[in-house]
Amino acid sequence: MHTILWQNLERAVQQTQLSKDTLRLIPAAGITLDVSAQRWSEDIAVAAQALLEHHQFTERRNALLNGGIANPTEGRAAWHTALRAAAPVREVADERRRVTDFVRLADAERRWRNVIHIGIGGSDWGVRLAVGAFGYAGTWRNVRFAANIDGHAMAGAMAGLDPHDTLVVIASKSFTTSETLQNAQRAIEWLKGVGIADPYQHIVAITAKPDVALAWGAHPNRIFKLWDWVGGRFSLWSSVGLTIALAVGVETVAGLHAGAAAMDHHFAHAPFASNAPVQMALAGVINRSILGYGSLNIAPYDFRLGYLVPYLQQLEMESLGKSVDLNGNPVAMATGPAVWGMPGTDAQHTFFQWLHQGSDGAPADFIVCQHADHVWPEHHTRLLANCLAQREALLNGKTLEQAFEEGLARGLTAEHAQSLAKHCTHPGGRPSNLIVLPQLSPYTLGALLALYEHKVFTQAVCWNINPFDQWGVEYGKTLASNIFTSLSGDNITNKPDNSTTYWLSQLKK
Repeated sequence: MHTILWQNLERAVQQTQLSKDTLRLIPAAGITLDVSAQRWSEDIAVAAQALLEHHQFTERRNALLNGGIANPTEGRAAWHTALRAAAPVREVADERRRVTDFVRLADAERRWRNVIHIGIGGSDWGVRLAVGAFGYAGTWRNVRFAANIDGHAMAGAMAGLDPHDTLVVIASKSFTTSETLQNAQRAIEWLKGVGIADPYQHIVAITAKPDVALAWGAHPNRIFKLWDWVGGRFSLWSSVGLTIALAVGVETVAGLHAGAAAMDHHFAHAPFASNAPVQMALAGVINRSILGYGSLNIAPYDFRLGYLVPYLQQLEMESLGKSVDLNGNPVAMATGPAVWGMPGTDAQHTFFQWLHQGSDGAPADFIVCQHADHVWPEHHTRLLANCLAQREALLNGKTLEQAFEEGLARGLTAEHAQSLAKHCTHPGGRPSNLIVLPQLSPYTLGALLALYEHKVFTQAVCWNINPFDQWGVEYGKTLASNIFTSLSGDNITNKPDNSTTYWLSQLKK
């Protein structure tokens, strides 16, 4: 790691304090990013740009956006932006058309009143997010999800549905994901159990390995293609969106694509100082690697974005949970933060106490819609007030003198007010972003998700890590296979630790 560049950035950050008088607004693809509550100065800008240039940000961005090798450890592209382009390459356009035709025919015939979507991780969270955001009040199709290997997930997904009018969508890039295939097998048994002669007519397979899906039993005209260059956590933009189209319409999918494509264009062409993903990323790098914040809170002030937090958890933590650089050398500073949160105002009654007065604190991303889609304006006004107030409190804090004066104003004695004031102070100075959508639409949600994608990519460039592999996940899968063998009654060759050995013997009973 080039310490001089980092030392320059660290020095500039330490010489800059959060200012209450700053206003830094960055419009991008129809949404507005307010980074006023982040540390920034001309010196920071110069040092940060030097760091990005040293790590060949422009060249790596071009590779990302144009199908070059963006994932060096696996030797492949990470070309998810191609999936939402207005004029995509032919193979993407053809597959997009096949999905649209399938959904429109099903809609015209009023078929598949029930849909069970089986996938996990990137094949699940994005679909849940979009269906929750735009179908939160219900749709004419009943959409259920099964991701977990826990049998209760699949049992709950099938409960009460008519198998004769149920479509099962199986989304797995490799078509070897154990959780997905186990749940898919339960669906086949369920369909056969009611006398459906060809249960595979009720199955749609979405995969980068169509030959594997075909060998499994899926019909060729019910197999939709992914590509090897689509990372799982970016598969929302692919044929995996078929379930979204069935639930809330092909127009919704088109809107998501359009908004994301607009953010792609902004990321590719906006100058450094007014590039929303870049500026958001630099704030995140400063907060994590220099100021030492270990986590990032996501606070969407919109009930419909309930699944945004787990979606971003996967995007950020699977991408940035790395401790070696592109050359395999240890990274000299802290990389990706833990990501957590829930929608406001529920969050205020759950963990905002820790955000405001806890010893560690965390930066927060506040996300809000300027306009609501319901008919109760006072509800939305109160929601907006809560969002802005919590952000203001994190930034400005409350001094001991302010708390003391408030106590006196409430009629407390001076002694009581002085004692209580120590418990009511807020340190303030805690960074945050505010992201304002005009309203929640497919276009603005698409732009929002692409904003985070490109932010994560830019952070990875700063840390010189690969955000597109996930080797850390694989080791546990291998161990699980061995342990499953043991729990099923066979001996395993490797010797586990004492605790694992004990529980193998206990659980086999």
